[in-house]
Amino acid sequence: MTTNTASQRPQRLWSILSQYWALIIATAIALVALVNMWRPDAIAYFREHASSFEKFTLILFLVMLLPPLVERLRLPGAVGLLFGGVLLGPYVFAIVPPDAPVLDLVASVGRVFLMFTAGLEIDMRVFNATRNRSIGFGAMTFTFPLLCGIGAALCFGFAWVAALLIGSLIASHTLLGFPIVNKLGLGKSEPVAVTVGATIFTDIASLLVLAVCISIHQGGFSLMGLGIQLISIAIFAVIVLQGLPLLGHIYFHHHRENEQALFIFTFFIVMVAAVGAHLIHLEDIVGAFLAGIAVNRLLERSPVRAKVIMMGEGLFIPLFFLAIGIRLNLPVFGATLLNSLWFVVAITAALLVGKFLAAVATRWFYGYDWPATLTMWSLSLPQVAATLAAAIAAYDAVNAEGDRLITESVLNAVIVLMVLTAILGPVLTERFGSRMTSSEEKSVAIP
Repeated sequence: MTTNTASQRPQRLWSILSQYWALIIATAIALVALVNMWRPDAIAYFREHASSFEKFTLILFLVMLLPPLVERLRLPGAVGLLFGGVLLGPYVFAIVPPDAPVLDLVASVGRVFLMFTAGLEIDMRVFNATRNRSIGFGAMTFTFPLLCGIGAALCFGFAWVAALLIGSLIASHTLLGFPIVNKLGLGKSEPVAVTVGATIFTDIASLLVLAVCISIHQGGFSLMGLGIQLISIAIFAVIVLQGLPLLGHIYFHHHRENEQALFIFTFFIVMVAAVGAHLIHLEDIVGAFLAGIAVNRLLERSPVRAKVIMMGEGLFIPLFFLAIGIRLNLPVFGATLLNSLWFVVAITAALLVGKFLAAVATRWFYGYDWPATLTMWSLSLPQVAATLAAAIAAYDAVNAEGDRLITESVLNAVIVLMVLTAILGPVLTERFGSRMTSSEEKSVAIP
């Protein structure tokens, strides 16, 4: 049988050559031409002469290439996209100028879809099944890091509004490690379900603190102003969380056979929620996140859901991370690492300690064992989606005097924190999740 297979190989090779000879020759000529073109002036061509279409093709190539490469290093694809943006930016190849008007649109739509997808992917059934414990852990895993972050920021001389905002940035979390615990068979265990449900609380609370801080920074603090802002947020939340599902049910009922119309409608209501947030002086990401929660159940069994997520995660969100990389000021980023290293260390320590205290308190209240407690801690460490989107919004918030809510150094510190926790969180989750699996197996084996 081996001999027959060996004798058939030349025949298969000849069949392939005879069928695709034109393609093989054309590909060889193209490769020779590309190798000949790959000189320093090729970069100059993209920098000075390439059309917008050619630059966009290059951007799509990086979106396709970089995330899988960095994921092999156990890093999230967002890190590779940030690196790609740096390559395109003014401090490396200078192909895309950071002040290009299209970048504003790309960054805005990308961060809106980032938060909409975060709300859309929250499993409301899991949250409802563990509601009380999820709210309890959510409150603790939000409050402890918030207080630790405020303390760290005040120690470095930040004003109280900026310190409150910095504390809220590390109070939320991104469930990067959930695929790991799901693979270990822990996706439906109570401690993991509680951590997943807590994401709703931490994300909403962080976004509310962001909205209040930006409002105070731009308009000054007053009890009346704060009260009006909170009432506006409450009214807006009711309209979005109850009005959008009602409107969606009506529209979906009348156009259930037209997937294109349903897709455009879903896209439209995301933008409406984002614009509506702006009208009451909220950030667009607040409206987008609430819209994701609002239409979560509506899109649950619709094929439109997969298409919306594919459009967001496949195009808009990667372009958002690339835009951040393009706008990243490398000299300031380097200076942040050198001159503000202790601030980065302090914020990282505040995150680690705050999240750990929350997990330990949850263990004390609900009686979880140490493997489950440490798994909950590691799951709540990564700071990627909501943290980065909120940091960008805070950096863009400018008051009448031209002062930003947070400095570029703080934004760069958040990016460093994002990379560190994106590595540390999944690594610890795999380690403690394995211990949690062993602990559950032992408890089952004991009669």
